[in-house]
Amino acid sequence: MRKKSALRRFFGSLCILIAVAFTVYLSVIMTQRINAVVLKDSYIKIFKYELVICAAFLVLSIDIRFGIFTAMKSKALKFIGWVLRLALVLAVGLVLVLSAKICIGGMVKNKGSAGNAIVLGLALQNGQPTQDLLERVDIAAKYAYTYPYSKLILTGGNPNEEGKTEAAVMRDLLIERGVPEDQMILEDQATTTIENFRNAAQMVDPTFSIVLITSDYHMDRAVRTAQDAGFTYVMRRPAPSSQLEYGVNVMWEVIHELDRYKTRLGL
Repeated sequence: MRKKSALRRFFGSLCILIAVAFTVYLSVIMTQRINAVVLKDSYIKIFKYELVICAAFLVLSIDIRFGIFTAMKSKALKFIGWVLRLALVLAVGLVLVLSAKICIGGMVKNKGSAGNAIVLGLALQNGQPTQDLLERVDIAAKYAYTYPYSKLILTGGNPNEEGKTEAAVMRDLLIERGVPEDQMILEDQATTTIENFRNAAQMVDPTFSIVLITSDYHMDRAVRTAQDAGFTYVMRRPAPSSQLEYGVNVMWEVIHELDRYKTRLGL
């Protein structure tokens, strides 16, 4: 019993340390992003949801360490404590399962080519492309070199202070990399992933196969969103993303996944 108790305290302490460290890490990166992007309100909203998840993990960690939910003497309060503990376990478990699904989805890469490749944009920070966006552009350039008959559909609005959209920034970067401009089609009105594919579906026939180029952490949701917009066969070309910010990006995708479930349930 003493060994089990000591192991529980150690595991609880470790979880508390991880929860606090991840919350600080998340807060630093998200604060920097909020101060650097155009659509600040949407970033702030998602950041708040992320902090709620971090808080849930921290409370569960404290319970593992100290057993706060079942320390009550009253049977009624103990029952409520067990219910709260179970709710937290299920909530944190769901987040971990979704995180694993997102990570696995970003590892899948399909061979082959298509007449059109959709390259998803990414919010500019301080008006400039991020490293993750540059990685998407590099993958798109390699694809264009290999399949010169294929068109690149560059998506993304949200113009910077100079009036350049994400799509226009990607076009300029691809031209610098030697991709001819007539091989590109701009979709520069979308502000979300859903709009990216809805607009693209009006520009090309969605019943034909497409190649999708986006960051690895974004691939799972992007494929599903493409299918919802009517694209019947999507081939994946994930771009590597920043390892330093990977955990934050996965959490971002988890929030979108939870929001999708909430919408389906009509909540």
